[in-house]
Parts: sequence; structure tokens; C-alpha cells
Amino acid sequence: MSTSTAPLIPQAFYFRVALPCPKVEGIPRSGKARLLDLDRSCLLPELGAIDGRASWAEVRVAWNVEGLGISVEVTGKFGPLTHVPERPEDSDGVQLWIDTRDTRDIHRASRHCHRFHLGVVPGKGKGLEVEVRQLRIPRATVDAPLADLKPVRSTAQRIRSGYRLDVFLPGSVLNGFDAETNRRLGFSYRVTDPDRGDQFLTVGREFPVGEDPSLWATLELIE
Repeated sequence: MSTSTAPLIPQAFYFRVALPCPKVEGIPRSGKARLLDLDRSCLLPELGAIDGRASWAEVRVAWNVEGLGISVEVTGKFGPLTHVPERPEDSDGVQLWIDTRDTRDIHRASRHCHRFHLGVVPGKGKGLEVEVRQLRIPRATVDAPLADLKPVRSTAQRIRSGYRLDVFLPGSVLNGFDAETNRRLGFSYRVTDPDRGDQFLTVGREFPVGEDPSLWATLELIE
């Protein structure tokens, strides 16, 4: 009787993944409306299914001339949230990598490559807050400028079995962002959960995805 084994190399490693990122006007929203409220046309595919990985987070992306919106909904999270400021990789939240030039043939980050940590922080009562930090990318040839993060808009809410996080990154925090002249962004994410491990877009921590832009996917900014 034969037995099947998981491949040593994830299938996504063999592909250069390009994903559509729809244009959505009117975000971020103000007042009592949800910050992004992106529909299913903005949902990124669950590439982990190729390798039989179960998904527990939905990630949606959208853009307009003002910047880039990312929405993450985590389900199946029934325990307390973990927030360790000095160890973002071991906290509940999201890591984002964005290359405003989508330079797929470099293995070390350039000044157009950004890394953001979105930490989910328990607030008063059942409320949640979002800690937005820009972090260095190891081994970068040139670091992206440290941005003023005050214009970043973010919200987080508890849902029945987890949490929902929305963030809008204005062009001012993304060095080189210009959707009028460049419609391709390098992009990767990692949703971290100390209890369940990671959910990631292409490959996980067994590869240097956090420092090698050639391992990131491409977002195609479509109308």
C-alpha cells in the first residue's frame, strides 16, 4: 500500500503568481461606515490549497489613486489574542511586504520595498486596536525611507470566531507608489497566529520570503 507525502517544495514556489487588485473608489471611508468593506471581487485566492493547507483567514485587496487597502478576516480564533511588541512574528496580526516597482529579478530589497507589521492589540472590554509599524527588511541593499505613519487608517473588530482588520496605506507611506504610471506591485503577506502558525500567500518561513522580493507575488492594479 502506497502512502502520500507532502512535497518538500511548495507548489507556489514554482510559479510567478500575478493576482488582480481591483480599483475601489471612496476608500477609506469615514464616519460609522466600515473603513474598507471590500466585496468578493477583491478576495485573494487561497494558494495554500494547492499543497493541501487549510486556510483560516480571508485577505482582500483594493487600490485607488490615494493608496492601497488590505482587509483581513481571521476565523476559528477562540482563545485570547497575543501581542508581544518586541516579537511581532510571534504575535497575532499581519505582516505585509510591498514593492512599488515589482522588481522580480532581485533577491535583496531595494528602497521601493516595504515591510509593515499590523499588530492586533486587545483594548478596553472587547475592543481591539491596531498597532501599525514599519520594519526593516533584512539584507536590503537600501532601506525604504521610514514613513510618517500618521496618515495610515486602520481598524479592527472582534467577530464571532476571530477578528477583522482593515488598513489603508496611503501613497505617502509607500515610496515610489504611482498608480498612474505603474500598475504592478510586488506583494506578500503572512497572517500570524501563535496558536496555529502562519497563513501566507506563496511560501512560508522555510524560505527567505521576508527578505527576497523575488519570492513575492504580483498585484496587478486593474480598473
